[in-house]
Amino acid sequence: MHGDGRATASGSVAPGERLSWPLTVGFGAQHLAAMIGATILVPAATGLPVTTTLLFSGIGTLLFLVVTRNRVPGYLGASFAFIAPLAAVRGEGIPAQLGGVVAAGLLVVIIGIAVKALGVRLLESVMPPVVTGAVILLIGLNLSHTATVSFAQQPMLAVVTAGVVVVCGVVGRAMWFRFSVVIGIVVGWLLGAALGVLDTRGIDRAAWFGLPELHTPELRPSVTLVVLPVVLVLVTETVGHVKAVAALTGGNLDGNVGDSIIATGLSTTFAGLAGGAGTSTTSQNVGVMGATRVYSTASYAVTGLAAVLLSFSPKVVAVFGTVPPGVLGGATVILFGVLALVGVRVWLDHRIDLTNPANLLVVGTAVVVGVGDLTLEIGALRIGGLVWGSLLVVVLYPVVRGLRVSGSRG
Repeated sequence: MHGDGRATASGSVAPGERLSWPLTVGFGAQHLAAMIGATILVPAATGLPVTTTLLFSGIGTLLFLVVTRNRVPGYLGASFAFIAPLAAVRGEGIPAQLGGVVAAGLLVVIIGIAVKALGVRLLESVMPPVVTGAVILLIGLNLSHTATVSFAQQPMLAVVTAGVVVVCGVVGRAMWFRFSVVIGIVVGWLLGAALGVLDTRGIDRAAWFGLPELHTPELRPSVTLVVLPVVLVLVTETVGHVKAVAALTGGNLDGNVGDSIIATGLSTTFAGLAGGAGTSTTSQNVGVMGATRVYSTASYAVTGLAAVLLSFSPKVVAVFGTVPPGVLGGATVILFGVLALVGVRVWLDHRIDLTNPANLLVVGTAVVVGVGDLTLEIGALRIGGLVWGSLLVVVLYPVVRGLRVSGSRG
């Protein structure tokens, strides 16, 4: 229990702490509101069952908390990285799509085992603070276009939602501050209902109760090769997530990176085995933690359980699907911005010298590639800006730094 279990406007709630259960349930609802848009959108855009994806995102989140021994707060929602490859092979059928998801998940597990076995020193050598900060910044800014596109669809709703979040977060006290994100989303949602812009056609057709739609995966090499580049994104997002949480909480979570990657891989594998889209740690929820300073894993357990329960009610899922895109855009434009600034905070905390050519040139190039979402096709593979930007900074930075050291010695 954190203090007396009551939220205050000052201080933070650590991962191993919780507030009173009513407040913890409230924070779980806030994380649910932050992640559910993406977790519904990804399967809808790729032709996979929405309720099945929601079910295994909830199960995956609970698994993540267990594997990381309750030390890393995070929600494993449907990953945007799967949209492009799964949409590209949609004509092959759901079983073939799921085969690609399973293959990607298993490869992530193998990478996580390797990271765990080789130890933290390898991670520190591959991802020093300048690289870690860049990767976190890339993840936040690479996703920014999804927020701005949604924002532009309904500017008024987006402005109202963002305005409420900012006002509650900046001048609000106690509960208003802690629940600023969910308050903004609810206000924007209600305004959308008042203006009659909610698409409620799917609610009447949906049943109150129903089992998630299950499918069996089928491995096809041609499909698997298209999906496998997603592995780089999943690993990058997971490492970035752990580093971002560490930066926010002031703790050292390097020893949990391997477990976090393994958990992400297992969650994606289980989702693919049953019919869901692949999962990854969600940036929106990191933004919520950054905005509220509540890092309690108990609230994520509540969100995971809620997702599992909701997956058995297609009608409730359909209701959540009516959240206007402008509302999601208004909230996520703030949350992704908060995440990006966590990367900058890593640089500031470690006093990274951005006048150093090795830092300036490599990181600057990687950020532009990632933010501009440079997408190249190599045969059947379509690789986006997050992958290219992360590869640039992770692979090229040690090389350039080594060359600079050798040149200065010469």
